[in-house]
Formats: sequence, structure tokens, C-alpha cells
Amino acid sequence: MNRQDICNRALALVGTRFRIGGRDRASGLDCIGLAAMALYRELPLPSGYRLQGASADRWHRWFDRHQFAHVQGALEAGDLVLVRAGPVQFHLLVAVPDGFVHAHAGLRQVVFLPGTLLWPIVSVWRAPFISGD
Repeated sequence: MNRQDICNRALALVGTRFRIGGRDRASGLDCIGLAAMALYRELPLPSGYRLQGASADRWHRWFDRHQFAHVQGALEAGDLVLVRAGPVQFHLLVAVPDGFVHAHAGLRQVVFLPGTLLWPIVSVWRAPFISGD
């Protein structure tokens, strides 16, 4: 799998309905389900999974445990981006060319967000199984 595969999978999910805890296209996706489908991998969730009220450290440990690389430089298409969407709310997006794909709770669907992010970036992560492009 390469970056373009991840981007193509994420973009193909645009328009899928939003559902908290959703893990498949038929019943809906949340941001974790979107990431799992874009990566074409089962992502075991941390116990007590929630993005609201959680600590970023908890998510960082989870990414480390699953051998994702913590990106220190510029993000690239196919990276997972953890943002702070509110004072105690985290959100996960997939970077794609010219923007991001994410599960938008307010719009009740997976959407493409062009350009720059609306929220501050907490961290960027790269899947360990990405092959050369």
C-alpha cells in the first residue's frame, strides 16, 4: 500500500454518512472508522475509546504501540492528523492532496476539506506499512 492508495480510499468515502463508533460504509463512519478504512486495516481501539475528554498522550501512546511514525516535519498525503477540535475534543483526519478527508459530525457525513485545517494540529502520524510511492 502506498500514499496514493490511502488517499484514494479516503476520497472514495466522501459522502458516507457519519455515525459515532461507525466502522463500515454501510452503517456509517466516525473519524476512527474513516482512518481504518482508508488504511485498509483493523485499528484496535484503546480501551475506553473516546475522542472527547481524552488526553493527547493517550492517543500518542496508541499510535506508538501500533508502530506509526510520529512525523516531525511536513505532513504528506496519506498521513493521519490528530487535531484539537475543541478544548477537550480531538479529531482524526486523513491528509490527501490539496486538503483533508474527515468524518464531520455536524454535517453528518464524511467530507473533503480543501486547503488548510480549521483546527490546531496536535500531531501527525504515518502508517508503518506504507511502501514507496
